[in-house]
Amino acid sequence: MDAADRPAVVIDNGTGYTKIGFAGNVEPCFIIPTVVAVNESFSKDSRGSGKGNWLAQHNAGVMADLDFFIGDEALTRCRSSSVYNLSYPIQHGQVDNWDSMERFWQQCIFNYLRCEPEDHYFLLTESPLTPPENREYTGEIMFETFNVPGLYIGVQPVLALAAGYTTSKCEMTGVVVDVGHGATHIVPVAEGYVIGGSIKSFPIAGRDVTLFIQQLLQERGEHMPPEESFEVARRVKEMFCYTSSDILKEYGKHDREPSKYIKHWTGIKPKTGAPYNCDVGYERFLGPEIFFNPEIYSSDFNTPLPTVVDSCIQSSAIDTRRALYKNIVLSGGTTMIKDFHKRLQRDVKKIVDARTDASDARHGGDVKSKPVEVNVVSHPIQSFAVWFGGSVLACTPEFYSACHTKAEYEEYGGSICRANPVFKGMY
Repeated sequence: MDAADRPAVVIDNGTGYTKIGFAGNVEPCFIIPTVVAVNESFSKDSRGSGKGNWLAQHNAGVMADLDFFIGDEALTRCRSSSVYNLSYPIQHGQVDNWDSMERFWQQCIFNYLRCEPEDHYFLLTESPLTPPENREYTGEIMFETFNVPGLYIGVQPVLALAAGYTTSKCEMTGVVVDVGHGATHIVPVAEGYVIGGSIKSFPIAGRDVTLFIQQLLQERGEHMPPEESFEVARRVKEMFCYTSSDILKEYGKHDREPSKYIKHWTGIKPKTGAPYNCDVGYERFLGPEIFFNPEIYSSDFNTPLPTVVDSCIQSSAIDTRRALYKNIVLSGGTTMIKDFHKRLQRDVKKIVDARTDASDARHGGDVKSKPVEVNVVSHPIQSFAVWFGGSVLACTPEFYSACHTKAEYEEYGGSICRANPVFKGMY
């Protein structure tokens, strides 16, 4: 059977989590933390064995290459043994450690998906601001190490837009607000092409929300193990947080009816096995609030997310702005927080309406501007929208013609991966 007759492998590499699965599925087969646990004892042995004993150095290097774990298993190993060190291959959306990244892909392919890479085309994802050199490194690893027959590297916001694919039409013009674990990008896309000059970065991401909740819980003196505090804050964010429409009213609600709004988290201390409890109060709405009032988290940045979204659209071509306002798409697990899309739509609409009213006032009321429709799109799969968009696109006939093949790589080298065409046949 030819590789084009088998489903493509879709891997969405994120700073916090990686989604892996096969094209055509509605959900990824696995969602695992992007982390690698490496046994450091072998590398110490190889350094301490001296220059003369080259065989011991070689064997230690081989064992170090074999003895590693990824995902949840890596986190478990690191907690139970001191010989393993954690390595996070992706930082702020960019690959930071290529050795760890290669090991991570190896486990994803052989241990999780249990497939032969020579038998499947591959679709990988990348951050919108990834340098071309990183695509070359990715191509080299995929073609040289895993011997894949074809590779396509998709830009995450474009794939997030494609997640709204229908059989009649795929709307490939819009603004993607991609709130990941380590980076937040606002990316305008027109007819499937990223408007590179208008991409905006926002310095607050999902990890910052978790850190802020952790800080609030610790400052209030909640009794939780220090080594578990970050994990507790992450679970609190996922289970209890919501976005408020008015922060002052929320304070009043919590003060008047604490029994109704305060939640309780119960856990077990990993060292002693004793149970512990902590109350979750203001943290429920203060965590997500840093996107709309960032000054409460850091004094280095005080521009709210809705203002950055509006600035991104205003810096795009004038003939695309109405279409961009009409299709603001959310992507990333943090955007799943309750009422996040409603708050973002309300605040962006306020900015747009204020600008329209000011324009009408300048003309003395003689000219009436046409109202601008603002629509923030939210759907149940936005936590893995990028992966789902890749799954949809990898099912189309255009995908295989858009991929870079092994034969092209052998003839032209890794530079072919610098550019990846857009699927014009989709829409």
